[in-house]
Amino acid sequence: MVNSDERCLLGCGNIELFFFYHHPASLSKAMGLNHHVRGSQMSQSDSVDEDVQAFLPDQDQLHTYDDLTKVNPVTPTTVLKCLQARYRMKVFYTHAGCTLVALNPFQSIPDLYSLDVMKEYHCAPQPQEFKPHIFIVAEKAYRNVRSQLEPVDQSLVVSGESGAGKTWTSRCLMKYYATVAASSSVLKSQNTVKRIERRVLDSNSLMEPFGNACTLRNHNSSRFGKYIQLQLDRCQLLVGASVQTYLLEKTRVSCQPANERNFHIFYQVTHQASTCSNIYIFYCLTEDCFQDTVEAMDHLGINAEKQQQIFRILAGILHLGNLGFSSSVDESQPCNLDEKAKGFLHRAAELLCVSAEDLQTCLRVQTLRAGKQNMLKPCSQAQCIVRRDCLAKLIYAHIWSEFLDVYGFECFHINNLEQLCINYANEKLQQHFVAHYLKAQQEDYVSEGLEWSFIKYQDNQSCLDLIEGSPLSVFSLLNEESRLNRDSDARALKVRLEKELCGNANISWHKFSQVPHFTVAHYAGKVSYQLEGMVEKNKDPVPPELISLLQKSDNQLLQQMFSQHQTENSTKGLSKVTVVSKFKNSLESLMKILHATTPHYTRCIKPNPECKPLMFKKQEVVVQLEACGIVEAIHISAAGFPLESLESQRKRILSGCAFSIQCCWRRYQERRRRTRQQSASLIQAAVRSWLVRKKVQRWIRAARVIQSAWRRWQSLADAELDDSMDLMEERVPALGSEIRERGSVQLSTIHEPVTVRAWPMGLALASAPRITVSLTSTGFQKMLSLLNCLNLISRKGEYKAETNQCTRELASIRAEPQVSKRHFKKNFNPYIFHT
Repeated sequence: MVNSDERCLLGCGNIELFFFYHHPASLSKAMGLNHHVRGSQMSQSDSVDEDVQAFLPDQDQLHTYDDLTKVNPVTPTTVLKCLQARYRMKVFYTHAGCTLVALNPFQSIPDLYSLDVMKEYHCAPQPQEFKPHIFIVAEKAYRNVRSQLEPVDQSLVVSGESGAGKTWTSRCLMKYYATVAASSSVLKSQNTVKRIERRVLDSNSLMEPFGNACTLRNHNSSRFGKYIQLQLDRCQLLVGASVQTYLLEKTRVSCQPANERNFHIFYQVTHQASTCSNIYIFYCLTEDCFQDTVEAMDHLGINAEKQQQIFRILAGILHLGNLGFSSSVDESQPCNLDEKAKGFLHRAAELLCVSAEDLQTCLRVQTLRAGKQNMLKPCSQAQCIVRRDCLAKLIYAHIWSEFLDVYGFECFHINNLEQLCINYANEKLQQHFVAHYLKAQQEDYVSEGLEWSFIKYQDNQSCLDLIEGSPLSVFSLLNEESRLNRDSDARALKVRLEKELCGNANISWHKFSQVPHFTVAHYAGKVSYQLEGMVEKNKDPVPPELISLLQKSDNQLLQQMFSQHQTENSTKGLSKVTVVSKFKNSLESLMKILHATTPHYTRCIKPNPECKPLMFKKQEVVVQLEACGIVEAIHISAAGFPLESLESQRKRILSGCAFSIQCCWRRYQERRRRTRQQSASLIQAAVRSWLVRKKVQRWIRAARVIQSAWRRWQSLADAELDDSMDLMEERVPALGSEIRERGSVQLSTIHEPVTVRAWPMGLALASAPRITVSLTSTGFQKMLSLLNCLNLISRKGEYKAETNQCTRELASIRAEPQVSKRHFKKNFNPYIFHT
């Protein structure tokens, strides 16, 4: 089956899968894959039984081991025996530490992937407590995105040999995410999710016929690469999906190895030719999936008119493949078409909506540019065949939809550039597994201070250096040969590879082989690659005459596909990017995405090479276990921490609630600040109240002292004033006759000065140079109220006393400047004083 890499970025940001950017996030699936070929032979069954007996006397209980980390000792034979026992009991999934092992049953088991089973795993509080299943891996990635404050993209890496069941696994993962992420109470959201779900699932139904083919190792082998990204929002609802494709095996359109087939779509179309207008019937194998392909096109928005255009183009490609050429006697003349080929030429031109004469000219005549002049050169028979195949591959590649499905490891009788790129991709994915788990996990144990002895594992870095390294590698030498403006020579390329790369232990050659080739020791086994035609495939040249021909087509789809193609290929001064360079750049971009995610690994195992149901061949399985590093992963998981402890579970739960914890912490800090502020206010109010009370108490005590002193002084002043008044009345018997003016008395007219013995009033009168004394009925007492606060120096001055009436009663004294007043209890007669 196919390998596939499915990556769901969950996020509201980006699960961007994962991610949501916060715009949506996405859940990302990376169904990437490794494969391998048989390399080593396993030990005899007797030794297997001995190893098994060492840890489990009762072999009837082997199928109960859901996790291979419980096996002791961990050896390839004991692991193999457990898998075999479970496979016989029709248990196809087994945990192996951080990895899930999936055995391909090669038969349909509907109840194992039903909707009820999906809901059961999705709604379970602890899905890990259930039996091992691919849905456990899917649900774990889904919950990781949902439970984190900042969503982290999750990648699901499904690996295995070609035919191990990766395509089926990818289908199950896509259907699971489309199902669990499609629940919403809003009708609009439900419609959107269901539409996306339908398109995601139908994309597989469309990709497989156009991108899969029957090979020797797999009846439904993916011949392309695809990268799927499912996008989720903050509510974990499916809001979008994006697809990218990589390296379609275009050569299969024109040439297939022995006992292999072309892409499925050609057999579907020819089988249903009677129902499609203007499609001519070919002899082919029976295919009955054409209606499913048409329905998938309908769901993906490809209308009936466009479908007919696609089918016409596919039929035209088939007719192009029947064109045959024979060399002309005169080398200056173009090659001749075979008699049988003339009918195919007109049919192909009719289906492609181009002129038959223009089509024939493009295939037989080459246009050369010398400066500003164009020269026509007849093509040889081999060149005509190459141009015919190039036209067919060019058209099919542009029809191809965009979707990614990473290949499985491949080793055929004839391997060329396509297989080299496929196996290079699987080497990168294996390195990702090694770097992320086998290496990083052991380094974490050492950094945490645990007693740990490193477990040896197979590191494929040297193999990657051989393929992609700098400055010298297989890819770099291929690119150099491709940029040279000369015909490729396979033997010369082999000599150069031997000279430049002889220092790498992962490359070898058969010295006595007549076919130029080289052998690479991949992590999954040795694979030999033929050099014949590899440089031409890397160049992937497209004659400009073919582009011009297709741009003149009356088929709207062809016009649309090739409208911008000429400008891209006719640019002068820029070297054309080679196939391996484009594939390497695309794969590096994909690996950057995978390194930024949290990976979840699933290893698909092919039980037998014949793809027969419930047949388990030990030699076939043990080689796959050794190649993909399952045994080493079990060793590390068993010796380390194969199961999550309670502390880690608590940490994961709390980390999922980090947002709530932060909100609660902020609310707690705000509440504590308000409490402290209120407490401080109460304390300050109490202190201020106490200080005020103390101050008032001091004032009260001071007031009492002042009042006591005042009363004492008042009593003395009353007595002294009475004595002074009596003395004054005796000395001035006839004051009225001396008054010159009614209501006023000049103090200076008194011949004998009168001494005011009341010292407070005397000080008040003596303090100012000029004092006016006002006579009222009550003002005098008010004025005397503040005399005890004055501290005045006695000075001479003139004073004037005024009366408000002709009576001899003095009511008050007003002095300038105004001074404090003290109350006096008695009135006295007015006099004029002179001091």
